[in-house]
Amino acid sequence: MAMAVLASMSSIALSAAILGGLGAGLGALLALANRFLAVPEDPRLGRLETMLPGTNCGGCGEPGCKAFAESLIAGRNAPVRCTVSGAAAIDAIARFLGVAAGEQRRLVARLHCAGGRSQARQIAEYAGYSNCRAASLVGGGGKGCAWGCLGLADCEVVCQFDAIAMSRNGLPVVAIDKCTACGDCVRACPRNLFELLPLAQPLLVQCKVPLAGDEARAVCRVACDACGRCAVDAPPGLVRMAGNLPVVDYASVTPAGPEVTFRCPTGAIRWVPQNQFDGEPLEKVER
Repeated sequence: MAMAVLASMSSIALSAAILGGLGAGLGALLALANRFLAVPEDPRLGRLETMLPGTNCGGCGEPGCKAFAESLIAGRNAPVRCTVSGAAAIDAIARFLGVAAGEQRRLVARLHCAGGRSQARQIAEYAGYSNCRAASLVGGGGKGCAWGCLGLADCEVVCQFDAIAMSRNGLPVVAIDKCTACGDCVRACPRNLFELLPLAQPLLVQCKVPLAGDEARAVCRVACDACGRCAVDAPPGLVRMAGNLPVVDYASVTPAGPEVTFRCPTGAIRWVPQNQFDGEPLEKVER
């Protein structure tokens, strides 16, 4: 019996010694690999990080400012892709790297809905947690339009640049002079109503209702009724109808003006050169 116990203990000790030896060997190999195979960090990286805003907003398409700095050094991005930095900061980064700043195409967050409390039909009173995502799971927050803005300010809460304020009509108003096109509001909206669009093209469809005619107008006074007049009045290729809604080709360089919107019977497509819903009284949402 004693011999069996000793043999068992000896086997355990041998296994522990083998595992310990393997661990030590692998650790030594990792240390050697780290020493001889490590890629040295570009000395410009630290300086670039201090020149960037440090907001890690993702507006540049990278997960954070350090990743954006690395992409600049690698030549995958242009300094102008930083939507938070001003013109002077972008020029300084370009001079530091000895590259062109790049051409800026200003984007802003636009809302594909104009159906606030005064326009959209309410079918129930929502009394749950004041959050769009929560309300969207509970009967659509009481709104008759299952595609429209719920007005509970998730977008305002996530905007770290204070660019969004809720109007008293229950719609988010984006201040284009503060918007950095970071995309946080796009990700926060449970109904996918926000889109980053070029400021240079003011033509905007403020509706996502896929219905047509009286059926669309029954849920909201400013819903698109799929009449298609805007697509007919727009320059060729600029506006097309898809799924009962007009779609604007924002890649098009075809010049257009507000006349595209003149025959819209509900005002679902608008010419918006400045802030959406400009002039509406605002209310600050307390959290």
